Amino acid sequence: MSPPDWLDAVHFDANGLVAAIAQESGTGDILMVAWMNREALEQTVLTGQATYWSRSRQRLWRKGEESGHTQAVGEIRLDCDGDAILLTVTQAGGVACHTGRHSCFYSRLEGGQWVVTDPVVRDPALVYAPKGDGHDSHS
Repeated sequence: MSPPDWLDAVHFDANGLVAAIAQESGTGDILMVAWMNREALEQTVLTGQATYWSRSRQRLWRKGEESGHTQAVGEIRLDCDGDAILLTVTQAGGVACHTGRHSCFYSRLEGGQWVVTDPVVRDPALVYAPKGDGHDSHS
């Protein structure tokens, strides 16, 4: 079975991945950046739930499969070069980051230093089982 025509427009990198940006539909906040392979993108379209490729686990993961902080996808856009996906999502539980924050972009550069500007909404120790080094842990 050949892939749908729309998938042919996506330019996956040498590792078969494309960057995927999750943006909250109500606020416009950028919540996180993750990676998708063809199967993750197809699953996202088929289910309406954000599914990504975990580079650290080398497998598909549905956002929120462990935490319950799922992302219902409202819209999917492709950038002009075909090498980045934008998902407009409704974030369940208000937490997108594995650190327990609303967004993964919680540090701002100020005076040559990264300053944490956003609070922890949920203690990650209460949500997640211990995992490796935390990279790609946006579940």
